Amino acid sequence: GPTRKMPLTASAMDFFQLFVPDNVLKNMVVQTNMYAKKYQERFGSDDAWIDVTLTEMKAFLGYMISTSIHHCESVLSIWSSGFYSNKSIALIMTQSRFEKILKYFHIVAFRSSQTTHSLYKIQPFLDSLQNGFDSAFRPSQAQVLHEPLIDEDPVFIATCTERELRKRKKRKFSLWVRQCSSTGFICQIYVHLKEGSGADGLDALKNKPQLHSMVAKSLCQNASGKNYIIFTGPSITSLNLFEEFEKQEIYCCGLLSTRKSDCTGLPLSMLNNSETPQSRGQYRIRMKGNMSLICWYNKGHFRFLTNAYSPIQQGVIIKRKSGEIPCPLAVEAFAAHLSYICKYDDKYSKYFISHKPNKTWQQVFWFAISIAINNAYILYKMSEAYHVTRYSRAQFGERLVKELLGLEDTSPSH
Repeated sequence: GPTRKMPLTASAMDFFQLFVPDNVLKNMVVQTNMYAKKYQERFGSDDAWIDVTLTEMKAFLGYMISTSIHHCESVLSIWSSGFYSNKSIALIMTQSRFEKILKYFHIVAFRSSQTTHSLYKIQPFLDSLQNGFDSAFRPSQAQVLHEPLIDEDPVFIATCTERELRKRKKRKFSLWVRQCSSTGFICQIYVHLKEGSGADGLDALKNKPQLHSMVAKSLCQNASGKNYIIFTGPSITSLNLFEEFEKQEIYCCGLLSTRKSDCTGLPLSMLNNSETPQSRGQYRIRMKGNMSLICWYNKGHFRFLTNAYSPIQQGVIIKRKSGEIPCPLAVEAFAAHLSYICKYDDKYSKYFISHKPNKTWQQVFWFAISIAINNAYILYKMSEAYHVTRYSRAQFGERLVKELLGLEDTSPSH
Protein backbone atom coordinates (compact mmCIF):
# COMPACT_ATOMS: atom_id res chain seq x y z
CA GLY A 1 0.00 0.00 0.00
CA PRO A 2 0.92 3.71 0.20
CA THR A 3 4.12 4.59 2.07
CA ARG A 4 2.86 7.95 3.32
CA LYS A 5 -0.37 9.12 4.87
CA MET A 6 -2.13 11.81 2.85
CA PRO A 7 -4.36 14.36 4.64
CA LEU A 8 -8.17 14.17 4.51
CA THR A 9 -8.17 17.36 2.41
CA ALA A 10 -5.68 16.02 -0.19
CA SER A 11 -6.76 16.98 -3.73
CA ALA A 12 -6.38 15.13 -7.03
CA MET A 13 -3.41 17.42 -7.74
CA ASP A 14 -1.71 16.37 -4.49
CA PHE A 15 -1.83 12.71 -5.53
CA PHE A 16 -0.71 13.47 -9.10
CA GLN A 17 2.24 15.51 -7.80
CA LEU A 18 3.56 12.52 -5.87
CA PHE A 19 4.75 11.42 -9.33
CA VAL A 20 4.93 14.68 -11.31
CA PRO A 21 6.03 17.34 -8.79
CA ASP A 22 6.51 21.05 -9.49
CA ASN A 23 10.27 20.68 -10.02
CA VAL A 24 9.59 18.30 -12.95
CA LEU A 25 7.04 20.76 -14.39
CA LYS A 26 9.50 23.65 -13.96
CA ASN A 27 12.09 21.67 -15.90
CA MET A 28 9.56 21.23 -18.73
CA VAL A 29 9.10 25.03 -18.74
CA VAL A 30 12.89 25.65 -18.93
CA GLN A 31 13.48 23.01 -21.63
CA THR A 32 10.52 24.15 -23.73
CA ASN A 33 11.76 27.76 -23.67
CA MET A 34 15.29 26.63 -24.52
CA TYR A 35 14.02 24.55 -27.45
CA ALA A 36 11.88 27.45 -28.73
CA LYS A 37 14.93 29.73 -28.67
CA LYS A 38 17.11 27.15 -30.43
CA TYR A 39 14.40 26.48 -33.04
CA GLN A 40 13.97 30.17 -33.83
CA GLU A 41 17.73 30.72 -34.10
CA ARG A 42 17.78 28.02 -36.76
CA PHE A 43 14.53 28.65 -38.66
CA GLY A 44 13.80 32.34 -38.04
CA SER A 45 12.14 34.29 -35.25
CA ASP A 46 8.54 33.68 -34.22
CA ASP A 47 6.97 36.98 -33.17
CA ALA A 48 3.92 35.19 -31.74
CA TRP A 49 6.02 33.23 -29.23
CA ILE A 50 6.38 34.34 -25.59
CA ASP A 51 8.25 32.19 -23.08
CA VAL A 52 5.93 29.70 -21.41
CA THR A 53 5.29 29.94 -17.63
CA LEU A 54 4.67 27.25 -14.99
CA THR A 55 0.96 28.20 -14.86
CA GLU A 56 0.68 27.79 -18.64
CA MET A 57 2.53 24.46 -18.55
CA LYS A 58 0.06 23.13 -15.99
CA ALA A 59 -2.84 24.34 -18.15
CA PHE A 60 -1.23 22.72 -21.22
CA LEU A 61 -1.08 19.37 -19.37
CA GLY A 62 -4.66 19.92 -18.15
CA TYR A 63 -5.95 20.27 -21.71
CA MET A 64 -4.15 17.09 -22.79
CA ILE A 65 -5.38 15.12 -19.77
CA SER A 66 -8.97 16.23 -20.49
CA THR A 67 -8.87 14.07 -23.66
CA SER A 68 -8.54 10.97 -21.44
CA ILE A 69 -11.94 11.69 -19.89
CA HIS A 70 -13.94 12.99 -22.84
CA HIS A 71 -12.14 10.97 -25.58
CA CYS A 72 -12.32 13.74 -28.14
CA GLU A 73 -10.81 13.02 -31.56
CA SER A 74 -8.36 15.91 -31.17
CA VAL A 75 -7.37 18.08 -28.24
CA LEU A 76 -8.17 21.09 -30.48
CA SER A 77 -11.86 20.07 -30.37
CA ILE A 78 -12.00 21.88 -27.00
CA TRP A 79 -12.00 25.24 -28.86
CA SER A 80 -14.31 24.12 -31.68
CA SER A 81 -18.07 24.63 -31.88
CA GLY A 82 -18.69 20.89 -32.25
CA PHE A 83 -19.80 18.11 -29.92
CA TYR A 84 -16.48 17.94 -28.02
CA SER A 85 -16.14 21.67 -27.42
CA ASN A 86 -15.67 22.64 -23.78
CA LYS A 87 -16.36 26.31 -23.19
CA SER A 88 -15.70 26.10 -19.43
CA ILE A 89 -11.99 25.30 -19.94
CA ALA A 90 -11.45 26.83 -23.41
CA LEU A 91 -11.35 30.35 -21.93
CA ILE A 92 -8.22 29.67 -19.85
CA MET A 93 -5.91 29.67 -22.90
CA THR A 94 -6.43 30.54 -26.56
CA GLN A 95 -6.13 27.80 -29.16
CA SER A 96 -3.26 29.61 -30.89
CA ARG A 97 -1.29 29.83 -27.62
CA PHE A 98 -1.90 26.13 -26.93
CA GLU A 99 -0.67 25.22 -30.41
CA LYS A 100 2.49 27.30 -29.90
CA ILE A 101 3.30 25.47 -26.66
CA LEU A 102 2.56 22.13 -28.35
CA LYS A 103 4.94 23.05 -31.19
CA TYR A 104 7.88 23.76 -28.87
CA PHE A 105 7.08 21.39 -25.97
CA HIS A 106 10.20 19.51 -24.81
CA ILE A 107 11.54 17.69 -21.76
CA VAL A 108 15.15 17.62 -22.99
CA ALA A 109 15.95 20.41 -25.49
CA PHE A 110 19.55 19.46 -26.31
CA ARG A 111 21.26 16.15 -26.92
CA SER A 112 24.49 15.84 -24.98
CA SER A 113 27.57 14.42 -26.70
CA GLN A 114 27.59 11.39 -24.35
CA THR A 115 23.97 10.43 -25.11
CA THR A 116 23.49 7.29 -27.20
CA HIS A 117 20.10 6.25 -25.81
CA SER A 118 17.23 6.72 -28.27
CA LEU A 119 14.86 7.78 -25.50
CA TYR A 120 17.14 10.60 -24.34
CA LYS A 121 14.37 13.17 -24.87
CA ILE A 122 12.19 11.54 -22.24
CA GLN A 123 14.53 9.39 -20.09
CA PRO A 124 14.93 12.01 -17.28
CA PHE A 125 11.13 12.14 -16.94
CA LEU A 126 10.81 8.32 -16.90
CA ASP A 127 13.55 8.13 -14.23
CA SER A 128 11.78 10.76 -12.12
CA LEU A 129 8.47 8.93 -12.52
CA GLN A 130 10.09 5.64 -11.47
CA ASN A 131 11.48 7.28 -8.32
CA GLY A 132 7.97 8.54 -7.54
CA PHE A 133 6.46 5.07 -8.01
CA ASP A 134 9.15 3.49 -5.79
CA SER A 135 8.87 6.02 -2.97
CA ALA A 136 5.06 6.37 -2.87
CA PHE A 137 3.98 2.73 -2.91
CA ARG A 138 5.04 -0.64 -1.49
CA PRO A 139 3.67 -3.44 -3.75
CA SER A 140 2.22 -6.76 -2.58
CA GLN A 141 4.18 -9.98 -2.92
CA ALA A 142 2.32 -11.07 -6.08
CA GLN A 143 3.04 -9.08 -9.24
CA VAL A 144 2.44 -9.49 -12.97
CA LEU A 145 4.64 -8.72 -15.99
CA HIS A 146 2.59 -7.82 -19.05
CA GLU A 147 1.78 -5.30 -21.78
CA PRO A 148 -1.12 -3.15 -20.54
CA LEU A 149 -4.12 -2.78 -22.78
CA ILE A 150 -4.20 0.73 -24.27
CA ASP A 151 -7.59 1.60 -25.75
CA GLU A 152 -7.69 3.33 -29.11
CA ASP A 153 -10.20 6.16 -29.28
CA PRO A 154 -13.51 4.54 -30.44
CA VAL A 155 -14.65 7.73 -32.23
CA PHE A 156 -11.44 7.84 -34.26
CA ILE A 157 -11.65 4.12 -35.09
CA ALA A 158 -15.24 4.54 -36.34
CA THR A 159 -14.48 7.53 -38.55
CA CYS A 160 -10.94 7.04 -39.91
CA THR A 161 -10.01 5.45 -43.22
CA GLU A 162 -8.25 2.08 -43.43
CA ARG A 163 -4.98 3.82 -44.35
CA GLU A 164 -5.20 6.07 -41.27
CA LEU A 165 -5.97 3.05 -39.10
CA ARG A 166 -2.97 1.11 -40.38
CA LYS A 167 -0.75 4.14 -39.82
CA ARG A 168 -2.18 4.59 -36.31
CA LYS A 169 -1.51 0.99 -35.30
CA LYS A 170 2.18 1.06 -36.25
CA ARG A 171 3.51 2.18 -32.90
CA LYS A 172 7.30 2.30 -32.84
CA PHE A 173 7.64 0.92 -29.33
CA SER A 174 6.15 -1.61 -26.96
CA LEU A 175 5.28 -0.72 -23.37
CA TRP A 176 5.72 -3.35 -20.64
CA VAL A 177 4.95 -3.02 -16.94
CA ARG A 178 5.46 -4.74 -13.61
CA GLN A 179 2.17 -4.40 -11.80
CA CYS A 180 0.99 -5.13 -8.25
CA SER A 181 -1.77 -7.70 -8.79
CA SER A 182 -3.58 -6.86 -5.52
CA THR A 183 -4.19 -3.18 -6.29
CA GLY A 184 -3.37 -2.66 -9.99
CA PHE A 185 -0.64 -0.12 -9.13
CA ILE A 186 2.02 -0.11 -11.88
CA CYS A 187 5.38 -0.38 -10.11
CA GLN A 188 7.68 -0.13 -13.11
CA ILE A 189 7.52 0.81 -16.80
CA TYR A 190 9.82 -0.52 -19.51
CA VAL A 191 9.75 0.93 -23.03
CA HIS A 192 11.20 -1.17 -25.83
CA LEU A 193 11.90 0.86 -28.96
CA LYS A 194 11.66 -0.38 -32.51
CA GLU A 195 15.02 0.79 -33.79
CA GLY A 196 15.15 -0.55 -37.32
CA SER A 197 14.89 -4.25 -38.05
CA GLY A 198 17.88 -5.34 -35.98
CA ALA A 199 17.98 -8.02 -33.29
CA ASP A 200 16.56 -5.58 -30.73
CA GLY A 201 13.72 -4.40 -32.97
CA LEU A 202 10.06 -4.75 -32.04
CA ASP A 203 9.47 -7.25 -34.87
CA ALA A 204 12.16 -9.49 -33.40
CA LEU A 205 10.72 -8.98 -29.93
CA LYS A 206 7.49 -10.68 -30.98
CA ASN A 207 9.33 -13.79 -32.15
CA LYS A 208 12.35 -14.20 -29.90
CA PRO A 209 11.82 -15.34 -26.28
CA GLN A 210 15.32 -14.16 -25.29
CA LEU A 211 14.25 -10.58 -25.96
CA HIS A 212 11.19 -11.08 -23.78
CA SER A 213 13.46 -12.37 -21.03
CA MET A 214 15.56 -9.18 -21.44
CA VAL A 215 12.35 -7.16 -20.87
CA ALA A 216 11.56 -9.27 -17.78
CA LYS A 217 15.04 -8.74 -16.33
CA SER A 218 14.79 -4.98 -16.88
CA LEU A 219 11.40 -4.86 -15.13
CA CYS A 220 12.66 -6.90 -12.17
CA GLN A 221 16.05 -5.21 -11.68
CA ASN A 222 14.84 -3.58 -8.43
CA ALA A 223 12.93 -6.66 -7.20
CA SER A 224 15.78 -8.96 -6.13
CA GLY A 225 15.93 -10.20 -2.53
CA LYS A 226 12.31 -9.29 -1.75
CA ASN A 227 10.67 -12.74 -2.20
CA TYR A 228 8.26 -11.39 -4.81
CA ILE A 229 6.13 -13.86 -6.81
CA ILE A 230 6.08 -12.81 -10.47
CA PHE A 231 3.32 -14.07 -12.78
CA THR A 232 4.22 -14.20 -16.48
CA GLY A 233 2.56 -14.97 -19.81
CA PRO A 234 3.81 -17.55 -22.34
CA SER A 235 6.20 -15.20 -24.16
CA ILE A 236 8.26 -14.60 -20.98
CA THR A 237 7.96 -18.00 -19.25
CA SER A 238 11.15 -20.08 -19.54
CA LEU A 239 13.13 -22.45 -17.33
CA ASN A 240 16.40 -20.51 -17.72
CA LEU A 241 14.83 -17.18 -16.75
CA PHE A 242 12.98 -18.65 -13.74
CA GLU A 243 16.18 -20.32 -12.47
CA GLU A 244 18.06 -17.05 -12.86
CA PHE A 245 15.34 -15.18 -10.95
CA GLU A 246 15.36 -17.79 -8.17
CA LYS A 247 19.03 -17.01 -7.47
CA GLN A 248 17.91 -13.39 -6.87
CA GLU A 249 15.09 -14.56 -4.52
CA ILE A 250 12.41 -13.74 -7.09
CA TYR A 251 9.91 -16.57 -7.53
CA CYS A 252 7.76 -17.16 -10.58
CA CYS A 253 4.58 -18.75 -11.88
CA GLY A 254 4.06 -18.68 -15.62
CA LEU A 255 1.78 -20.08 -18.30
CA LEU A 256 3.76 -22.13 -20.81
CA SER A 257 3.07 -22.44 -24.55
CA THR A 258 4.92 -24.84 -26.83
CA ARG A 259 4.50 -22.25 -29.61
CA LYS A 260 5.38 -18.99 -27.82
CA SER A 261 7.63 -20.03 -24.92
CA ASP A 262 11.29 -20.96 -24.76
CA CYS A 263 10.95 -24.64 -23.79
CA THR A 264 14.70 -25.31 -23.56
CA GLY A 265 15.48 -27.82 -20.78
CA LEU A 266 11.89 -29.01 -20.30
CA PRO A 267 10.96 -32.71 -20.72
CA LEU A 268 9.30 -33.48 -24.09
CA SER A 269 6.98 -36.00 -22.43
CA MET A 270 5.25 -33.12 -20.63
CA LEU A 271 5.05 -30.91 -23.72
CA ASN A 272 3.27 -33.50 -25.87
CA ASN A 273 -0.46 -34.04 -25.34
CA SER A 274 -1.36 -37.55 -24.19
CA GLU A 275 -3.50 -39.57 -26.58
CA THR A 276 -5.63 -41.15 -23.87
CA PRO A 277 -8.77 -39.09 -23.13
CA GLN A 278 -8.56 -37.09 -19.90
CA SER A 279 -11.23 -35.76 -17.59
CA ARG A 280 -11.36 -32.10 -16.47
CA GLY A 281 -9.14 -31.36 -13.50
CA GLN A 282 -6.61 -34.14 -14.13
CA TYR A 283 -2.95 -33.12 -14.11
CA ARG A 284 0.60 -34.45 -14.36
CA ILE A 285 3.67 -33.05 -12.59
CA ARG A 286 7.42 -33.20 -13.18
CA MET A 287 9.83 -31.63 -10.69
CA LYS A 288 13.46 -30.53 -10.68
CA GLY A 289 14.57 -29.00 -7.37
CA ASN A 290 12.04 -26.30 -6.50
CA MET A 291 10.81 -26.07 -10.10
CA SER A 292 7.55 -27.78 -11.09
CA LEU A 293 6.11 -28.30 -14.56
CA ILE A 294 2.36 -28.87 -14.34
CA CYS A 295 0.22 -30.13 -17.23
CA TRP A 296 -3.44 -29.57 -16.28
CA TYR A 297 -6.45 -30.54 -18.38
CA ASN A 298 -9.61 -28.40 -18.68
CA LYS A 299 -11.17 -28.68 -22.16
CA GLY A 300 -7.58 -28.55 -23.38
CA HIS A 301 -4.06 -28.90 -21.98
CA PHE A 302 -2.63 -26.00 -19.94
CA ARG A 303 0.99 -26.04 -18.81
CA PHE A 304 2.43 -24.03 -15.94
CA LEU A 305 6.01 -23.60 -14.78
CA THR A 306 6.50 -22.49 -11.17
CA ASN A 307 8.93 -22.43 -8.26
CA ALA A 308 6.60 -20.35 -6.06
CA TYR A 309 3.98 -22.99 -5.17
CA SER A 310 4.15 -26.61 -4.09
CA PRO A 311 2.61 -28.77 -6.85
CA ILE A 312 0.93 -31.05 -4.29
CA GLN A 313 -1.07 -28.19 -2.73
CA GLN A 314 -4.63 -28.35 -3.97
CA GLY A 315 -6.76 -25.52 -5.33
CA VAL A 316 -9.97 -25.11 -7.32
CA ILE A 317 -11.14 -23.14 -10.33
CA ILE A 318 -14.77 -22.10 -9.89
CA LYS A 319 -16.86 -22.01 -13.05
CA ARG A 320 -20.43 -20.73 -13.04
CA LYS A 321 -21.79 -23.63 -15.10
CA SER A 322 -19.58 -26.58 -14.22
CA GLY A 323 -18.93 -25.73 -10.56
CA GLU A 324 -15.54 -26.46 -8.98
CA ILE A 325 -12.74 -27.97 -11.04
CA PRO A 326 -9.80 -29.34 -9.00
CA CYS A 327 -6.33 -28.06 -9.87
CA PRO A 328 -2.93 -27.44 -8.25
CA LEU A 329 -2.73 -24.25 -6.15
CA ALA A 330 -0.36 -22.67 -8.71
CA VAL A 331 -3.10 -22.84 -11.38
CA GLU A 332 -5.68 -21.26 -9.06
CA ALA A 333 -3.27 -18.45 -8.08
CA PHE A 334 -2.33 -17.75 -11.72
CA ALA A 335 -5.98 -17.52 -12.78
CA ALA A 336 -6.88 -15.23 -9.85
CA HIS A 337 -4.04 -12.75 -10.41
CA LEU A 338 -4.40 -12.61 -14.18
CA SER A 339 -8.17 -12.08 -13.92
CA TYR A 340 -7.53 -9.10 -11.62
CA ILE A 341 -5.20 -7.54 -14.19
CA CYS A 342 -7.87 -8.06 -16.90
CA LYS A 343 -10.33 -6.18 -14.68
CA TYR A 344 -7.74 -3.41 -14.22
CA ASP A 345 -7.30 -3.16 -18.00
CA ASP A 346 -11.07 -2.99 -18.52
CA LYS A 347 -11.42 -0.23 -15.94
CA TYR A 348 -8.38 1.96 -16.59
CA SER A 349 -7.40 1.47 -20.25
CA LYS A 350 -10.18 3.83 -21.37
CA TYR A 351 -8.51 6.69 -19.47
CA PHE A 352 -5.38 6.91 -21.61
CA ILE A 353 -4.81 10.33 -23.18
CA SER A 354 -6.34 10.40 -26.68
CA HIS A 355 -3.75 12.78 -28.20
CA LYS A 356 -1.55 10.79 -30.61
CA PRO A 357 1.54 12.77 -31.71
CA ASN A 358 3.87 11.60 -34.48
CA LYS A 359 7.04 11.76 -32.40
CA THR A 360 7.73 8.52 -30.50
CA TRP A 361 9.09 10.21 -27.37
CA GLN A 362 5.88 12.26 -27.09
CA GLN A 363 3.74 9.14 -27.47
CA VAL A 364 5.69 7.51 -24.64
CA PHE A 365 5.35 10.67 -22.54
CA TRP A 366 1.54 10.80 -22.78
CA PHE A 367 1.25 7.07 -22.03
CA ALA A 368 3.50 7.57 -18.98
CA ILE A 369 1.40 10.55 -17.80
CA SER A 370 -1.76 8.42 -18.18
CA ILE A 371 -0.21 5.63 -16.07
CA ALA A 372 0.84 8.21 -13.43
CA ILE A 373 -2.77 9.49 -13.17
CA ASN A 374 -4.13 5.94 -12.85
CA ASN A 375 -1.57 5.24 -10.10
CA ALA A 376 -2.52 8.52 -8.39
CA TYR A 377 -6.17 7.44 -8.40
CA ILE A 378 -5.27 4.03 -6.90
CA LEU A 379 -3.41 5.79 -4.05
CA TYR A 380 -6.37 8.16 -3.63
CA LYS A 381 -8.76 5.19 -3.30
CA MET A 382 -6.54 3.70 -0.56
CA SER A 383 -6.33 7.01 1.35
CA GLU A 384 -8.63 8.55 3.95
CA ALA A 385 -9.38 11.38 1.48
CA TYR A 386 -11.44 8.88 -0.58
CA HIS A 387 -13.85 8.34 2.33
CA VAL A 388 -14.50 12.09 2.39
CA THR A 389 -15.14 12.72 -1.33
CA ARG A 390 -15.48 9.30 -3.09
CA TYR A 391 -14.65 10.37 -6.67
CA SER A 392 -14.93 7.88 -9.52
CA ARG A 393 -11.96 7.61 -11.91
CA ALA A 394 -13.67 9.99 -14.35
CA GLN A 395 -14.50 12.50 -11.58
CA PHE A 396 -10.91 12.30 -10.30
CA GLY A 397 -9.64 13.10 -13.80
CA GLU A 398 -12.04 16.05 -14.13
CA ARG A 399 -10.91 17.43 -10.75
CA LEU A 400 -7.27 17.11 -11.78
CA VAL A 401 -7.91 18.95 -15.07
CA LYS A 402 -9.68 21.80 -13.24
CA GLU A 403 -6.89 22.05 -10.65
CA LEU A 404 -4.21 22.14 -13.37
CA LEU A 405 -6.15 24.87 -15.17
CA GLY A 406 -6.54 26.85 -11.95
CA LEU A 407 -10.33 26.51 -11.88
CA GLU A 408 -10.27 24.80 -8.47
CA ASP A 409 -8.31 25.73 -5.37
CA THR A 410 -6.02 22.84 -4.52
CA SER A 411 -6.02 22.01 -0.87
CA PRO A 412 -2.64 22.40 0.88
CA SER A 413 -0.97 19.06 1.36
CA HIS A 414 1.13 20.16 4.34
